[in-house]
Amino acid sequence: MTRIKSSLKRIKITQRNKIANRLYMSTLKTAIKKCLSAMRRFSIENMSNIESSINIAYSKIDKAVKRKVIHKNNAARKKQRIIRIFHKKKQDLLLSN
Repeated sequence: MTRIKSSLKRIKITQRNKIANRLYMSTLKTAIKKCLSAMRRFSIENMSNIESSINIAYSKIDKAVKRKVIHKNNAARKKQRIIRIFHKKKQDLLLSN
C-alpha cells in the first residue's frame, strides 16, 4: 500500500467515481432494455409509449456522455441501434397492413 498522500487521495476518488459510474451505467442499461422490450410489442396503439421510452433512453445516454461515463461514439452507436430497430419495426408494421 502506498503512503503518498496524493496517491491515497486518487484511490479514494477513483473508488467514488467507480460507484457513481456504475449507477449511471445501470440506469442507462435499464432504460435501453425497457425501450427494446417496448419495441417487441410494437403496434400503432403502443407508438406513443415506445416514443417516450426512446426519449428517456436518449436522455440517459446523453447524460452518461455529459458525465463522461461513456464515450460519445459509444453513445452514438447505442442511439443508432435503438432507432434502427424502431424504424425496422415501423416499416414491417406498415408493410403488413
